[in-house]
Amino acid sequence: MIDRIDEYKNKRKKRQLRKVAFGILFIGFSVLLAWFFESQATTTVLLTTHTEIRSDLQTNPGLTDEGTKRAKALQRMLSSVDVVSGIDVIFATQHRATQETAEPISRNLDIPITIVDTGDAQQLISNIISNHKGEIILVITRPEALPELVVELQGSKNIDPSSLQGLDQLFVVTVPWFGKVKTLQLQYGI
Repeated sequence: MIDRIDEYKNKRKKRQLRKVAFGILFIGFSVLLAWFFESQATTTVLLTTHTEIRSDLQTNPGLTDEGTKRAKALQRMLSSVDVVSGIDVIFATQHRATQETAEPISRNLDIPITIVDTGDAQQLISNIISNHKGEIILVITRPEALPELVVELQGSKNIDPSSLQGLDQLFVVTVPWFGKVKTLQLQYGI
């Protein structure tokens, strides 16, 4: 009889140990799964061009009054972007017009402008994908560089270059951790 009681207690202890081991494995797997999905988040890249620039023969012209108004319209539109936490990084080229276009957004969101060379589209996109995965990135560039940046992100290859003449286009390129890259072209105005 005592042997049966001891045998019953041993079986009960083994079941409890199995439950504890299963619980630990389940928690470990859950943490690993959560880390995996967090590290594989969708990256959203907002791409636009500088707004209207002065036509006087300066080598690095700034914005016209119309360009400043359009930059403020872009700032108003982007200040409401909140896909989880809003814009995380602002990139602008070394050109004065792109920096002046980024300035109202930078000031409003209290995010510094990072100056980049969009002449090397592959390097910029590599930096974005490697260092800013899961974030929302704003890139302000020159009109001639924008289509290459979208294509380099594996986005739409069908950007109509004439649509960039208005200097009021915003491309939203979503780069998911798995699946197809999507491109959305929006027009903002004053």
